[in-house]
Amino acid sequence: MSHDSFPDTIGAIGNTPLIRLNHLSDETGCEILGKAEFMNPGGSVKDRAALGIVRDAEARGLLRPGGTIVEGTAGNTGIGLAVVGNCLGYETVIVMPDNQSQDKIDTLKSYGPRVELVPAVPLKDPNHFTKVSERIAAELNERDPGSAIWANQFNNTANRAWHERTTGTEIWEQTGGRIDAFICSVGTGGTLAGIARALKARRPGVVIGLADPTGSALYNYYVHGELKAEGSSITEGIGNSRITDNLEGTPIDRAYRIPDEESIPLVYDLIRREGLSLGGSTGVNVAGAVRLARELGPGHVIVTILCDGAMRYRARLFNRAFLAERGLALPDWLQLD
Repeated sequence: MSHDSFPDTIGAIGNTPLIRLNHLSDETGCEILGKAEFMNPGGSVKDRAALGIVRDAEARGLLRPGGTIVEGTAGNTGIGLAVVGNCLGYETVIVMPDNQSQDKIDTLKSYGPRVELVPAVPLKDPNHFTKVSERIAAELNERDPGSAIWANQFNNTANRAWHERTTGTEIWEQTGGRIDAFICSVGTGGTLAGIARALKARRPGVVIGLADPTGSALYNYYVHGELKAEGSSITEGIGNSRITDNLEGTPIDRAYRIPDEESIPLVYDLIRREGLSLGGSTGVNVAGAVRLARELGPGHVIVTILCDGAMRYRARLFNRAFLAERGLALPDWLQLD
């Protein structure tokens, strides 16, 4: 039997299943489907952006064999880049804000990249994690021209293009074109923007929704035209204070602000009712899908993203004291110390 019969790790990125969320579908009268991106090899939707960025750099001759991939990331893109880099023979350097969950930091380190933790500061600060990563890539190229790329996931539209080519196309094909709406949260904007383009190109009437956590400025921008953040969220890796190049021009028809009090209980409901242990960003996405289902009414097919696993956020999602400080609680059926 030829080894060509089996996909390698790179070949296993994407083509994730759609999972019907039975309880919420039955409750709303819509088909609420989750794209199971947590099933990618690196455990999250960010494997796709990582692969798309690397393949684009290779095609453009920017990344030579044995080169280095440098990125600033809150975690999952770093894991995705390390997975892709390990498989394709590249070194990986990740700059990460030090306010992320220790579980996610430890997971990232376990893949072997060089990890630089820096203080969490506003984007305008020259020591913001994305700017530090850009400088590191520039320094590597200064010493050895052409030896490194800065992945630049927020503004590198190879991210969006890969989602348009793969994720959006898969969703269209998996639903047989019977999709009425798609909704998810935004970090870089690549997932929502790419999927929106793929779906709108095939069916302009597909409703595109944004589910935005509190503490992000995007809801206010799409509803009121001003980038203005309110509140805060325990959810990591989503939300933004600016319109990235990936998000620019995305056709967004509905936007919802999703507070933790709405999204975090859904994380536990997904465990209890669907057997899916997923992170806080998935709670925001599913909350958005439920809001959209109630707005559109019964009989619609709505798709969202199931981003990554809950255990990357164990110290937050399953920590009674941490949750209580923020007015949140674990459900009684969760038997944790």
